Amino acid sequence: MVIIDEKCMNPPPPPYVPAGSANVPPPPFPHQRHEPANFSALPSHLLLKIVYMTFPQTHGIDEGRIERQRKTLYWLSTSLRLVNHSFYIACMHVLRSTYLPAYNSLIRPPYSSDPFPLSAPSPVPSSNPFDTVQRETQVLDLFIVLKVREDVMMDDSELHLEREESFKDLFDLMQPRSRLEDLVRYYGLREGVVHTNPSIAGPANPSPTAAMSRANNNVGTLGSSHSAKGKKPAGPTPLSFSALSVSFSSRKVGLVLTSTGRKRTIVEVARSRDEKLEVAAKKLAKQLKVWLSDR
Repeated sequence: MVIIDEKCMNPPPPPYVPAGSANVPPPPFPHQRHEPANFSALPSHLLLKIVYMTFPQTHGIDEGRIERQRKTLYWLSTSLRLVNHSFYIACMHVLRSTYLPAYNSLIRPPYSSDPFPLSAPSPVPSSNPFDTVQRETQVLDLFIVLKVREDVMMDDSELHLEREESFKDLFDLMQPRSRLEDLVRYYGLREGVVHTNPSIAGPANPSPTAAMSRANNNVGTLGSSHSAKGKKPAGPTPLSFSALSVSFSSRKVGLVLTSTGRKRTIVEVARSRDEKLEVAAKKLAKQLKVWLSDR
């Protein structure tokens, strides 16, 4: 009996090697290694769903469901949001939406609050991705950090009493001051006395080119006064909002300009104790326009 081995009769086909690459692994393995998948590559809605799934829905051995969820909120604030930028956005969405009603309930009348306005300008490019132009949002975040700690400590021990003085500085000074700064930005943009673009050089930090062109314009204006009579005078050069802050008290408010590392009060107006912040912001914006026109 003769057995014919067909494998010995026909030579095997040559291996497939792409042109220009001699050290390529054989198929079906790819010639390039892909980076391992991580949470940063997930879509935002999936990452938010993962964060929501970390909340327990059942009772523990010696604690209820609400107490376990408060500990999860504390864990989001102290640990999970510090992992990366994507987790920070997802965790802060959960924390802010959870504690915003408690924050609004502590606003002192006649003050107002709007940490997430619909009319806020679009964020400008920044080296810090967590920066926000809305300054009251930072006060809300401070309140969240304090509130989650107080809630967990009250659940752990009946002897712990929530200290009202812990929130006193937030809602007696920091919240109305930051809200007033946001209102000054809103009315200042409308009056044309402030801007939120960091690429524009204002009077606080003028560039040499801007100063030279301003001097040339002054000389040209003196030489051609008759031709400039029919033209509308140019408005004052706006200040950068990042260089402005508010000095706040029960009797007066002021605008503080930070320039070359120094702070000085440029505008100050009186206010009554029960005056709304919107009224004080309008007065500051108008006085700032007068101050810029007199420069």
